[in-house]
Amino acid sequence: MHTDVATLRDFYASPLGAVVRRLVNGRIQQRWRKVSGGVMIGIGYANPYLGAFRLQSACCGSFNPLRQGAMVWPREGRKHSVLIDEEQLPLPDNSVDRMLVVHGFETAERVQPFLREMWRTLTPEGRLMMVVPNRLGIWARTDRTPFGFGHPYSKTQLEGMLRDAMFEPVDWAEALYAPPFSRDMLLRSAVAWERLGARIMPGFAGVIIVEAAKELMAPIAKPKKALVLPEIIPATPGRMAKSEGDE
Repeated sequence: MHTDVATLRDFYASPLGAVVRRLVNGRIQQRWRKVSGGVMIGIGYANPYLGAFRLQSACCGSFNPLRQGAMVWPREGRKHSVLIDEEQLPLPDNSVDRMLVVHGFETAERVQPFLREMWRTLTPEGRLMMVVPNRLGIWARTDRTPFGFGHPYSKTQLEGMLRDAMFEPVDWAEALYAPPFSRDMLLRSAVAWERLGARIMPGFAGVIIVEAAKELMAPIAKPKKALVLPEIIPATPGRMAKSEGDE
């Protein structure tokens, strides 16, 4: 179930949404602080996090699922927001250097075709980063925020699905340890919650952030050893062949 784009816009315009943007963006920037040139694509509702990359990238676009709807982005200059089908991204093979998925993976109807499309469109050296609700966190258990919609995942589940789609996870992070309430005291102490939660509650953050690299070769299964017969016993006409143990 996709969250309506107007609901997403209103959430990020709220005080709680502003805190979420600051905390999650901080984690994203830790890995992607410098993006020089290349093509950057946000999928889902990544608009609040794309601004930092707009001037660094040669091309930066916002891809919005049809069932969610799209907001005009950016507000000024040429517009780079597009309505898309998650399973048919309007991009050539090997054309994207960085792909950021926020409010997109947990609401996808079929995650494996979605992942395969992202694999197809990323360059061989490309990187995928996804921000996904944590099934163990409080944020996935309430519909007060957009992170309470769709299907939350655990780290183990994400890792398995990424590997099945020929991605190799290269970095993991978490964010949003504070409860999802818009109380002034909680909002003011959000940074302290992040530091404390990372120390005493690892694994229980609101979102999991995973960066993955594109694998270019599928794993080859180990061949099963063939059964070796100790000897071949010829059968005489009209009789069944027997081994010595059958006598």
